[in-house]
Amino acid sequence: MCIDICGQLFLTFLKTMEPFEILCGIAAVIFALYYFFTSTFDFWKSRGVPGPRPIPGFGTFKNVVLGKISFNDYLKKLYNDYKDEPLVGIFAGKTPILIVKHPDLIKDILIKDFSIFSERGFVSHDRSDPLSQNLFQLDSKRWRPLRAKLTPAFTSRKLKEMFVLISECSDHLVQYVEKLVNKNEFIECVEMTAKYTTDVIGRCAFGIEMDAMSNEDSEFRRIGRNVFHKSFCDRVRIIIKDYLPWLFDVLYGYILPQSEITRFFMRIVLETMDYRQKNNIVRKDFIDTLRELKKHSDKMGDIDLTDSLMVSQAYAFFAAGFETSSTAMANAFYELALNKKIQDRLRDEIDQEYIKLAGNLTYTNIKEMNYLDKVFKEVLRMYPPAFFYARKTMSSYTFNGTKVSIPKGQIIWIPIYAMHRDSNIYPEPDVFDPER
Repeated sequence: MCIDICGQLFLTFLKTMEPFEILCGIAAVIFALYYFFTSTFDFWKSRGVPGPRPIPGFGTFKNVVLGKISFNDYLKKLYNDYKDEPLVGIFAGKTPILIVKHPDLIKDILIKDFSIFSERGFVSHDRSDPLSQNLFQLDSKRWRPLRAKLTPAFTSRKLKEMFVLISECSDHLVQYVEKLVNKNEFIECVEMTAKYTTDVIGRCAFGIEMDAMSNEDSEFRRIGRNVFHKSFCDRVRIIIKDYLPWLFDVLYGYILPQSEITRFFMRIVLETMDYRQKNNIVRKDFIDTLRELKKHSDKMGDIDLTDSLMVSQAYAFFAAGFETSSTAMANAFYELALNKKIQDRLRDEIDQEYIKLAGNLTYTNIKEMNYLDKVFKEVLRMYPPAFFYARKTMSSYTFNGTKVSIPKGQIIWIPIYAMHRDSNIYPEPDVFDPER
């Protein structure tokens, strides 16, 4: 009713205006929008930082938004187009972003002046997106103490303790492959390695049999797929969250329900913690680390250890743990299939160790396989799990050896993938060469 009345009043108002006045009004609106979208476009030019010319609404990402080039290839192209420049300025919409290319400046950001760049520039929505409170997205105030408490869960000693469980999952992997081979079926390596690492993370971090290898309908594997291959609704949620965060918070619980991924992890982690508490079960895994945090929450200072904050850390452990490892394994299989000599040499090293130890491989034995180590390092050079590192300044900053100054809150990207494909750093960067 109100909308109809407002519409009628607006039409009546337009009828009373002269055509020239209407045109002036339209021009004023267009000018205002143009000014809004271009008001920051002199940001890098005024600081003497080179970069591509931005376009209103798109910034410098037009071809990425239109699907003409992938995001990582776009960063690689920028890196090569400005190969002699230590810094390149780009725009995401109207937001200025600085790409830092020079190794010395990167060392200053990540080591020497890390306290100024401790923020990653991500925004966590504690209420509307509970899982965003993980270590990758938290502000430095909560990130530092949480990281200190969670680090013991990732030591080499912990890995040694988990090795038996990892080995058992590997036996299941062998059985899985043999079953497909006997049926003369193709093996989808990406899916196979994802199932394997899902089972490993489940047993080692959560103490749960996820059955991704043996059960095609495994709930954990389905959720794992959804984490990195979003549904249409989840993609809409992400767009609203990234571009209109205030609207995202307003709509949450009314139009935007809690995502299935959030509901799943909140349920599975809290139920597992509660079950262990009631039955006095101790496994010394990641879930027990979270239980200890909750038990001694008084030692966390001003940090409120809510259920969602703890579940967020388990979610990050699961997502980052299974996806990065499975992708590295799949990429290794791909390169070994293309390079038979490398494949044969690696197999010889593994076979020799296996025979020498009568099949009883240990964590230490595997660490001593030098060529295996070289192969995986080369895989990670060619296919890094993160295409870039993001940082945000905690105060104004002037880069060493330059006159370029940036304000507090400036977003910075370090283009890892592009650097790994730089022929000045790695000769013939597209060649798989473990002997680098």
